[in-house]
Amino acid sequence: MEKPLQLCYPVLTLDGEELLPAGAYLTHGTLAELTRSAEARNFPVNRLLEFGTIAADLQRICQHPPYLQMFSDPVRKQDVFDTMQRVMLPQPLLDIYTFFRTQDPYTYWHILTVFALSLLLAQDLIDDRKELAREVAASPSHDFGKVCVPLAVLNKTTPLDEHEQQKLSHHAAAGYVILSYYLKDPNHPAAITARDHHERCDGSGYPRGIRLQNRIVEIVSAGDVFDALISQRPYRPLSYDLRTALEDMTLQAESGAFSTDVVHALIRCIRKAFPRQVDEEFSLEKRGTPPPGNKYRGIKLCRYENDCGTEGQSDDGGGD
Repeated sequence: MEKPLQLCYPVLTLDGEELLPAGAYLTHGTLAELTRSAEARNFPVNRLLEFGTIAADLQRICQHPPYLQMFSDPVRKQDVFDTMQRVMLPQPLLDIYTFFRTQDPYTYWHILTVFALSLLLAQDLIDDRKELAREVAASPSHDFGKVCVPLAVLNKTTPLDEHEQQKLSHHAAAGYVILSYYLKDPNHPAAITARDHHERCDGSGYPRGIRLQNRIVEIVSAGDVFDALISQRPYRPLSYDLRTALEDMTLQAESGAFSTDVVHALIRCIRKAFPRQVDEEFSLEKRGTPPPGNKYRGIKLCRYENDCGTEGQSDDGGGD
């Protein structure tokens, strides 16, 4: 029987209300009590694309390489934005976008980018459009648990030490609690995605070290890792070039961390945009070079278990 997830740190809302204390176990009973407390509260629900500058910012993402090329097909792009129009979120969750936009711009842009990229990949990987519409709220909030991570950790420009990495790893469980509360459902696709987007198909991820079998979550996970690789980071001013990022993704598929068809879908998407730069099939020859001073590999990630102190070695693509 799988051990329940235990929190190493408290989970707080954006306004500082404690939802669960450090040491709490995420059992069915704990989550049921959490959602019952939320039932007594009325959270206004609004359309994502009508909040703040989100619609304009998503368009901006699609205007910069490599996403400019990846979203160059007007039919596919319109389908992505039509699906986005269906996303409705409680106002307290929408307020998290404002927090990140002002306090941690990287996380803000990363969340929106992964949202758009996940929908683009889902067009090739999910045949059931009703399923896609039902699950669509999963990706625009996958990193919301970072509101529980100190900004000094999120914005640190040097490698994190083990204690800081443990605080960062807390965001997966914290996001699960926050989304379970505001969406009043621990089984909501958005809550599950927040909890499991760092899990891997071979069990090498965190926080539970399970074998990921949820296709929607895996699509979000792949987009999360890819965008993390090609983006500038506080601790890594230079991003991975496109070829090196894709080679890193293929290595993870070859090791079993990701399903090969998910990585193939990403490669096909990019191959259409950059036909001379990438191969559709996995290449045995790896020619890419990580950026100078890269600290991406070898970071230790906290894997929450019963003692909150167990650490698992990260896989090569931790994402964010």
